[in-house]
Amino acid sequence: MNKNKVKETLNECRKNANFMVGFVILLSVVLVAVFADVIAPYGVNEMHVGGKYDPPSANCWFGTDELGRDLFSRVVYGSRLALWVAFLGGSIQLVIGVVVGLACGFFGKWVDRVLSFMTDLTWCIPGTILALAVVTLIGKGLTNTIIAISLVAWASYARTVRAKTLSLKSMAFVETGKAFGESNASLMFRYILPNVVPSLIVLVSLNLPGTILSTTTLSFLGLGSQPPSPDWGLAISNGIDSINRAPWMSIFPGLALVYTTFGFNLLGEGLRDLLDPHMKSQ
Repeated sequence: MNKNKVKETLNECRKNANFMVGFVILLSVVLVAVFADVIAPYGVNEMHVGGKYDPPSANCWFGTDELGRDLFSRVVYGSRLALWVAFLGGSIQLVIGVVVGLACGFFGKWVDRVLSFMTDLTWCIPGTILALAVVTLIGKGLTNTIIAISLVAWASYARTVRAKTLSLKSMAFVETGKAFGESNASLMFRYILPNVVPSLIVLVSLNLPGTILSTTTLSFLGLGSQPPSPDWGLAISNGIDSINRAPWMSIFPGLALVYTTFGFNLLGEGLRDLLDPHMKSQ
């Protein structure tokens, strides 16, 4: 039975165009990040590999920047930062959102009122503005930027987990756990949470592009990654100053950013269709 179920799942994945295209795109990004040392022809900060502002050529596929660094190599190494943003940001948001959502839905009463108020307050404030305030308090840097974005982007997870928990906590298998003397933590994390996981997988894949773009925005504004980091947002920001002289400095990091976020979006839509039939895209 398990083998048949696996086969059915694989067949559904193959038939889902969004999932397959998104999976291939993200797999290519992961492979580029893992084998960056092999793919990149030059070091990430190796200077004078060509002249300053050299256009794309056979020697430097994406051209060079103001320091003569190979832009292709820097875009390749920047993929590692993009995936690090997705992993760390998604993990922080998930942990906060799951804990808050489970507590709201399971305990109810004043716990639900207080935590739901905090969730709604976070939800209604523009994320970038709130993140700017957090970065101002804790300082610049990529990790601080990811933390700032995560601290203002967990609300969607909490709302989803709360709604699912409210519908699950009165079901028979949870009542059975209570009858056997299971603790509240056990009921939440062993009985309820596994049934919320499919929705969380979809939500994570759909929210990660926003996390990457928000972090890139702060790097573009000079509050995220700092030179000489190969961060794509920082590269786009540096390229703006030379947009007329060397447009490739912004174009290629921008295309890499679009390619990656597009892959996450397609994968998220595909997973939504596979794991949450009630939310199937038309």
